[in-house]
Amino acid sequence: MSSETASRAPQPPAAPALPVHVAIIMDGNGRWASRRLMSRVTGHEKGAETVRMVVRACRELGIAHLTLYAFSTENWQRPASEVNALMGLLRRFIDQERAELVRNGIRLHPIGRLERLPDDVREALGRVVDETRDNAGLRLHLALSYGGRDEIARAARRIAEAVQAGRMRPEEIDEAALAAALDTAGVPDPDLLIRTGGELRVSNFLLWQIAYTEIFVTPTLWPDFSRREFEAILADFGRRERRFGHL
Repeated sequence: MSSETASRAPQPPAAPALPVHVAIIMDGNGRWASRRLMSRVTGHEKGAETVRMVVRACRELGIAHLTLYAFSTENWQRPASEVNALMGLLRRFIDQERAELVRNGIRLHPIGRLERLPDDVREALGRVVDETRDNAGLRLHLALSYGGRDEIARAARRIAEAVQAGRMRPEEIDEAALAAALDTAGVPDPDLLIRTGGELRVSNFLLWQIAYTEIFVTPTLWPDFSRREFEAILADFGRRERRFGHL
């Protein structure tokens, strides 16, 4: 075969581009349980299994960052019994997943108002953060006691304190300075935001970071979210044209 003929031979299609950073609003645990006449806590327990699936899928597919909206600042307003159950489930999940995170090179990075979490949850988080600090694989960001507006307000407060202390001049405050004061400092903005459960809102999640994030909403409730659907969404992302405001 001549080189000219070879150059005209059909080429296999390029693999869809994968996002570097996927963020997920994990919605639908309560509705999943209610439809089955189960307690909301049972729905959260089932949802924890989906968390394991998505973390493993991201690691295996080579996605660098995964941010999961696990508990919002507004979630503190839920009934105390549900909040306590969620905190207990979170602590057990962290303890149970510690070995797998360490073994698979996953680095844990919690964000949010962590000081509001119960002492045992903070201690469990701290242990895993310390054990995975040097891991170079998937970076798992858990948004806990997190709200986007609160994060921006705290960042503004840090900058104001820096100006007051003489470490920064007002004219040095720009987008980069504010981004560096956020909980996600040094983390690339999400390329893809997935919301399960069908609701068409971002629910105070990563408000600064998702300015040009691609968004995909699925009606699937979080406990029913499968790897097959996750990979289909990633394929959809790979077909999108991202222009970032250009043309």
